[in-house]
Amino acid sequence: MDFEIAAILFQDGIANGAIYTMLALGFVLVFTTTRVIFASYGDLIAFSALTLHAIQNGKLPGTVYILGVLAVLAASAECWSLLRERTYWKIPTALLLWLVIPLLPVGLVVALQGVDLNMVGQILVAMAVVVPIAPLLYRVVFQPIETSSTLTLLIVALVLHYALAGLAMVMFGAEGVRTAAFLGGSLTIFGFQFQSQLVIVLVMAGLLSAGLALFFNATLTGKALRATAYNRDGARLVGISTRRSSSIAFILAGLIAAVIGILIAPTVTIYYDSGLMIGLKGFVGAVLGGFVSYPLATLGSVLVGLVEAYASFFASSFKEIIVFLAVIPIVLTRWLWARHEVEDEEEHA
Repeated sequence: MDFEIAAILFQDGIANGAIYTMLALGFVLVFTTTRVIFASYGDLIAFSALTLHAIQNGKLPGTVYILGVLAVLAASAECWSLLRERTYWKIPTALLLWLVIPLLPVGLVVALQGVDLNMVGQILVAMAVVVPIAPLLYRVVFQPIETSSTLTLLIVALVLHYALAGLAMVMFGAEGVRTAAFLGGSLTIFGFQFQSQLVIVLVMAGLLSAGLALFFNATLTGKALRATAYNRDGARLVGISTRRSSSIAFILAGLIAAVIGILIAPTVTIYYDSGLMIGLKGFVGAVLGGFVSYPLATLGSVLVGLVEAYASFFASSFKEIIVFLAVIPIVLTRWLWARHEVEDEEEHA
């Protein structure tokens, strides 16, 4: 391997690492707020890419049917819950939030059938369809069992992945797709040549990270999410709605997933079941952060991207195995460290 090949692989690794960083941020955000290890997170990424491809080809994306059914189920569940609590005056608001607003993108897509949209319009429409799916999944699937154990929530999330992958196969077919590229060629910055796609990915990763940091530190809603992540019971005691915080966390996760799907769609062939493999690599980065630390999750994701890039050169047939084997020493190290802390506490006691 010469320096030029090493530099190209480094760029690929950084680009992949930026994608996995955004994925890991979504994993950590959802887990710290709801205790859900969102194993079906990658399916939202696949939905985003598949939806954009369908829109670019003038087809009605199958996600509109998924969104419509979930909206009806979520609104029905919310209204039934309000009826049992005898809080009838909240039903109109519930119908607005869980039925009317999620169905607006469905009407938008149907109305724009046959309209020749530019790239920006296509991306915005695809995001409008995919983002609401995440909070609707939370309301329909996870909120009814929110007090269950973490293991139970993980099992449900895994079952949900296979259900969503099956729906994706029915709605979009088994063939892989790629969307039209945003930019082609390369850019020269400070005398160094970078692929245009790499620049877009890094800029979007930076904007999302900065936006999340600003949201958590400068807004009341963001501080409420931080309080919920730190202590759910304590957040309830001071009047914070943990269910609302969980819904907002899933909305943000859905936004991140939609952006990731759109970013990778021009360079990676996406199949109906591609979400699991993509999500697992972001999961590795989140594991390094212990599902609680955003900086460590970012570091872990970048390392995963670099390991994957160089492994594809030295042992392309085993690159997936090499990436996932990296979880073992990470988990063992964190487990030994956690055990050491417990022993220290017992000694001090």
